[in-house]
Amino acid sequence: MSALQCRAEIGLRQLPDYMPAIIDRLASFEGEVEQGGSGVSLRYAFGRAHLGTGENRLLMALEAGDVDGLQRLRELVTVAVQIYAKAESPQIVWQGDLAGDRALATFRKIRVEEVSQLTPHMMRFRFSGENLARYSQFGGMHVRMLFPTPENPNPVWPVSGANGLPAWPSQERRPAARVYTIRHLDSISGTMDIDFVIHGDEGVGSAWALRARPGDEVGIIGPLGRPVRNADWYVIGCDETGLPAAARLIENLGPQVRGKAFIEVLSAGERQEIAHPEGFSISWIYREEEAAPGERLADAVAAIRWPEGENCFGWFAAEAEPARRLREYWRETLSYGRDRTLVAGYWKRGVAGLMAG
Repeated sequence: MSALQCRAEIGLRQLPDYMPAIIDRLASFEGEVEQGGSGVSLRYAFGRAHLGTGENRLLMALEAGDVDGLQRLRELVTVAVQIYAKAESPQIVWQGDLAGDRALATFRKIRVEEVSQLTPHMMRFRFSGENLARYSQFGGMHVRMLFPTPENPNPVWPVSGANGLPAWPSQERRPAARVYTIRHLDSISGTMDIDFVIHGDEGVGSAWALRARPGDEVGIIGPLGRPVRNADWYVIGCDETGLPAAARLIENLGPQVRGKAFIEVLSAGERQEIAHPEGFSISWIYREEEAAPGERLADAVAAIRWPEGENCFGWFAAEAEPARRLREYWRETLSYGRDRTLVAGYWKRGVAGLMAG
């Protein structure tokens, strides 16, 4: 089968200012950067993206072996340009393969099959769906879940926009969205496990989980998230909202990997058993005596000394303020870049956000 191709061209007045950040973001998704006289190419396991620069013009050409690969490239390039050229409101319209195709390759409907209570504040849902194999691709651990709500019990599902990203036939019936981690995926049986932090009706996901029953349907878009680079030593930190992702990451470490994880939960009753290599340890922090969520957690992670001369990686997911502090410490004080760290604020006190929790 010949490769699928698409292309797009837009005008950007401040293009030279945006390009380093765009390339840096695209490279962080395991892209191999190749500089050339006509622009920059990025090679991925699933395809190739070339960004050519003219006078205030950005020319984007993508090539992949299948629909999933081409759709992934469209997403990565579109989002990178939209983030860093936001001030100019870029409108990307892809031409070539997949142009005009309204089916969104990243979307599936999934159905609740089983519900189990892991801890007093954590529930696990097993979902079933068709052709879930794509959610094991590209190194992304998360999906954007699309929930019906009492105000919108029959939401419309997304289609593909001209820029390759989700578009909504009706804004009034657009479902509520939150990002959750795929805790376990069995693409052969067509099942996916997702863990929910339960905190009453305060969040869309928690409110849905408390009422959901086998047979209920939701939508998902994905996979999402930057891949975690393979390393020989890791330091990992998270609270409850990051626990499903951290547990999945730890359980998939090779037997020779070493490092340390700190996990903050409400109390000892929220601990979970997590399989880990012999040279990797897990410490639990209980928040009962702590005023600010994540404060002790971030301090514990920051205090860990990274071994000299080793292939190391730091991963952290918690409330926005400790995530900000640790990101600044790793990036600015220690000068560790994207290639060595991944820090995410999964939630913000007093604000409803897109991430779980």
